Amino acid sequence: MRLIRRAIGPFSMPCLLIGLLFFTASLTPSLIPREPAVQGILGGLVTALGYLLGQIVGLLWRALDMPALPRFLARSSIWIATGLIVAFFLWVLGSSLTWQNDLRDKMGMAPADGLNLIRILVFATLTFAAVFAIGRIVASFFRLVRARLYRVMPPRRANVVGLIVVAVILLVVTRDGILDRVIAGLDTSYETAQALFEDAPPPPSDPRQTGSRASLIDWSGIGKPGRDFITSGPDADAISAFTGRPALDPIRVYVGRANGETPMERAALALAELKRQGAFERRVLIIASPTGTGWMDPGAHDPVEYMHNGDIATVAAQYSYLQSPLALVLETNTGLEQATALQDMVHGYWKTLPKDSRPRLYAHGLSLGAWSSMHATNLFRLLDDPIDGAFWAGPPFPSDFWNYVQNQRSAGSPWVLPKIGDGSLIRYASHTADASQAAAEWGEMRIVFLQYASDPVVFYDPASFWRAPPWMRDPPAADMSAHFIFMPVVSQFQLALDMALSFGSPPGHGHAYYAQDYIGPWVQVTAPEGWTDSDTARLKAHCDVGFQSGCAHSLQ
Repeated sequence: MRLIRRAIGPFSMPCLLIGLLFFTASLTPSLIPREPAVQGILGGLVTALGYLLGQIVGLLWRALDMPALPRFLARSSIWIATGLIVAFFLWVLGSSLTWQNDLRDKMGMAPADGLNLIRILVFATLTFAAVFAIGRIVASFFRLVRARLYRVMPPRRANVVGLIVVAVILLVVTRDGILDRVIAGLDTSYETAQALFEDAPPPPSDPRQTGSRASLIDWSGIGKPGRDFITSGPDADAISAFTGRPALDPIRVYVGRANGETPMERAALALAELKRQGAFERRVLIIASPTGTGWMDPGAHDPVEYMHNGDIATVAAQYSYLQSPLALVLETNTGLEQATALQDMVHGYWKTLPKDSRPRLYAHGLSLGAWSSMHATNLFRLLDDPIDGAFWAGPPFPSDFWNYVQNQRSAGSPWVLPKIGDGSLIRYASHTADASQAAAEWGEMRIVFLQYASDPVVFYDPASFWRAPPWMRDPPAADMSAHFIFMPVVSQFQLALDMALSFGSPPGHGHAYYAQDYIGPWVQVTAPEGWTDSDTARLKAHCDVGFQSGCAHSLQ
């Protein structure tokens, strides 16, 4: 027992009770249902955080020479608080299964069983123990640094300087030093691996396609996401079978990260390939920004090619290989720079063409692609010759333009599906709305945001560390839980975890956007000629294979 105590070090029961309160709050539902392992890890993390905050408060209390409770009163208070907090924790733990199943039912997921509660406790205990051990290691490192400083400066000064030194070292190691170099190395090594990858499919045989022998873009440098985009999607025959009219093969141009050294090089290559394929002779041209990995959602691009009978071109340039959440945090500027370079290049050439014979020009992006596309769509630069519209799906919460628009919502409209002015310029769509309803008709430019009420990539709020997000002050949407209780710090961790889980949500929830919900907004933004509501219904039925499969399958 003595060895265990020495290994653990001093342990505070009051601090553990604070951590248990944090754990209790973490059991309440948020935007995405949580599996037992995930909930347990979350509970262990916030318990450790609550314990740490209790330690900090105690340290400040002693530093300010505040009076301490008498020993007998302190013991009595701890026993009473322990009983109350443990009873409250057990009640919430039991209720959490009902709350989670209510949310799972709203999203069409199978219910969880009672064994989840045991798994939650096991994972929470292991996680708390691991984090506590890491904390002890950091504390030991601090004491080591402080002991060295005691030799050259007074104790009070050594304490402060030692704390700063340890904090700086941890920051450099975890964010600005090793991690950044690892991320950069991952991108570079991935490019090298692509060049050596021998199992890549052969380039397209059609000389009109990107990556063919006649193309200006090297097939080996495009990467799998780009190759999938180029070789998938409906062709003229599939589109003609759907529309009943002669159709064209849609043009798809994609430049991989390895196809050029800089964003401007890749943008120039994309423009040259667009010209080679005759993209500026089509009726519609879309400048798309891919997600962090370079993925282009077929559910977003297949439907709009059907709508315009194949008389359409889409261009994109890759900027990263990381998943969007990682790219959002670790490669903030790469997507913005690439999207801006591509849009500057394409729009700069497009506006030199005669207005009556050039294609209608649109911007599009999903997730991190929406953020970079919005950043590139500088309305001031477009004042002299604006694009025709934009369609952005799942815009991440840091997007400046999205935040500006959100804060212009009409009074009384919900944060998750706001109304902006009379709807002649900007409208919103969701799983339950297609942006067709507005007080006024569309103006010269059409902008639509598609966002699900349960998407934490959109509705995460950094300020939830200390205050409730705006959407929590509105009545809950159809796929949101009515049992979401805001708690400072804990809600921040819940929403951060929701972001990581949101990509695995059922289609139509979280960050899982799919074809049926793209169709209505694309109709509103691009106004296909002769398109009717019955065409929309037929296309939705055609694209019923799932949000990751697009609509390029043959008609049944």
